[in-house]
Amino acid sequence: MENRAENLETIEKLNQRIAKQEQQIAELTAMLKWYEEQSRIAKQKRYGASSEKTSPDQLELNLFNEAEILATPEGQEPPMEQVTYERRKTNGKREVDFEHLPVETVTYELIETDQVFSCCGGALHEMSTETRSEIAIVPPQVKIIRHVRQVYSCRSCERNEIQTPIVTAPMLKPVYPGSLASPSILAHVMCQKYVESLPLYRQEQHFARLGFTLSRQTMANWMIYGAEKWLTPVVSAMKEILLKKDILQTDETTLQVLREPGKSAESSSYLWLYRSGRGEDPAVVFDYQRTRGGEHPRNLLTGFKGYLHVDGYPGYHKVVGVTLVAYWAHARRKYDEALKAAPPEARNNPETVAKQGLKYCNQLFAIERDLKEAMPEERYAARQERSLPVIEAFHKWLKQQQSRTLPKSLTGQAIAYSLNQWEKLTAFLADGRLEIDNNRSEMSIKPFVIGRKNWLFANTPRGAKASESIYSVVETAKENGLKPFDYLQFLFEQLPQLTGQLDLQALEPFMPWSASLPAHCRLKS
Repeated sequence: MENRAENLETIEKLNQRIAKQEQQIAELTAMLKWYEEQSRIAKQKRYGASSEKTSPDQLELNLFNEAEILATPEGQEPPMEQVTYERRKTNGKREVDFEHLPVETVTYELIETDQVFSCCGGALHEMSTETRSEIAIVPPQVKIIRHVRQVYSCRSCERNEIQTPIVTAPMLKPVYPGSLASPSILAHVMCQKYVESLPLYRQEQHFARLGFTLSRQTMANWMIYGAEKWLTPVVSAMKEILLKKDILQTDETTLQVLREPGKSAESSSYLWLYRSGRGEDPAVVFDYQRTRGGEHPRNLLTGFKGYLHVDGYPGYHKVVGVTLVAYWAHARRKYDEALKAAPPEARNNPETVAKQGLKYCNQLFAIERDLKEAMPEERYAARQERSLPVIEAFHKWLKQQQSRTLPKSLTGQAIAYSLNQWEKLTAFLADGRLEIDNNRSEMSIKPFVIGRKNWLFANTPRGAKASESIYSVVETAKENGLKPFDYLQFLFEQLPQLTGQLDLQALEPFMPWSASLPAHCRLKS
């Protein structure tokens, strides 16, 4: 009996050890799969295509259709069809491209002594012409504009009076008193950096090649003054306009500022983006802040009531009195990443969980493409009829998959994100003006992200605030079909001539969407 008890105890210990080892094996297997996922997604990000578009050959948009439905039966040739088309002549297309450009004509003629036919001596007459066109470029030129105004006095008073009155001809006020800056060079330097992403040190080199020494320090001082004095009031007016709208979009990205008090040069600050939504006069406002705290959008958006398009960052919950609308593009991206990180055999398996989740998202995006040109009321009704059933089926599927998928896997994280953001993801159904992607905000913030790769950082908080104002004005100008250089030059010419406070009422004729802006500021359609 004693031996039997010892044997039973030994078996119990062995079973416990086996169970513990099996648990360890399961944990190590899950960890190994996670590392394999991370390795595959890292390789894909480094070497693969960055686009998230799904090829119809890769993934059928309709979740419930199989590829075989569209395949041609074996042994049967695809039906033939006759295709006809018309093509515009190249010369006609060129003339359309040229019609808004200035034209300089160079005429080639025979000198009078050569206008005789060598065979019989008869006089030649003009029969026709041959024309060829070339595109020429006029390189930038630096010149000095001297503003000379006349000062007048009265001859009679000079001879007969004790005091002689002086009359001075009126002159335009300068954009930066006491400096050599003109509206054109200020607009040029800003556009080169904030539209063309050309750092100041490279502009300094460019001016040197033009035969003019202009230091980057001088250009920086000019831009900061121009932004603080003339562009900041315009941006403040744009903020007032944004707060009166029903729908806004927001996003944020990092910005390095070297000389921030109390922070190291390597730490990250943030540039926040706020912009109008679909069907509104486009307005884009950037806001530089030291941190990513949710109090920043809360403070800037004080007074705004409506729909706010956001990503999954929880800081936006501090904004009160708004309805948060999440982007389906972010949810879709997580399934796309999970599928790219899966083993090759899983990527081609239609039953793969990540692939099924991606199909649901693709269905919604396919519906939105069909409704791209629809009016808001039509889009709302179509979403209730077409999108709502897909969303209900997707939600049911998510609930089923949640307990079947490892939470730490990329697929598990994608499912958790969808469920956690569900209320915000489905908010777009409430209004036909709302959008399911963040294309607008990404297009607005992308020029800053590209520029950041070239000029890398801001030197001081004051410079970061100036960049915030300049980006706001040039991006809003581009959204409204304006030429940034011409618009900035117009502002720097006209705003110094205004008297009184530069508030929204005074600036209304100068806002980027104003119908009273001069034609030369607008892009030709």
